[in-house]
Amino acid sequence: MKDKFYKINILGLERDLPICKINEKMSIAAFVMFSDVELTIHAAKELLKLAKDFDIILTAESKGIPLAYEMSKQSNKKYILARKNKKLYMKNPIGFEVKSITTDFVQTLYLDENDCQTLKNKKVLIVDDVISTGKSIEVLEKLTLKMGGIITQKMAVLAEGDASNRKDIVYLEKLPLFFE
Repeated sequence: MKDKFYKINILGLERDLPICKINEKMSIAAFVMFSDVELTIHAAKELLKLAKDFDIILTAESKGIPLAYEMSKQSNKKYILARKNKKLYMKNPIGFEVKSITTDFVQTLYLDENDCQTLKNKKVLIVDDVISTGKSIEVLEKLTLKMGGIITQKMAVLAEGDASNRKDIVYLEKLPLFFE
């Protein structure tokens, strides 16, 4: 069987995304920024052009990491990572559960005490690579608000499926879902 791809153009950069079956009825075009330095730098630059004033960037482990890092580098503002597991070095971690479209199970995203304090009274820009169901972003919102942060915007490189109809997110390109 020949591999299927979806060709996407993200503000001038074209990529062929492999089509991956999620279940019997639906497939997605897999977007993975890891190792695509050109795309990561480009997307960070374009998202920062659209960003409102912010003090800090917050993302979820793991696919949002390269984007948050590059946006941090370009803006000279710190980023914080909500971890998928409690780590030994984390002091008094706080977590919320999330079930995203690309995982088979419920996960918990954690912030440690120091990161929680860093968010307090700060203008927070929440970023991710793709927003689909919005569940990961929702958990990042809960963590931000619980810690006293002020959400200025929610951004992603791509909005997948119905997420592209949301008015509360900023994204660079739509990504369709594929139904059989």
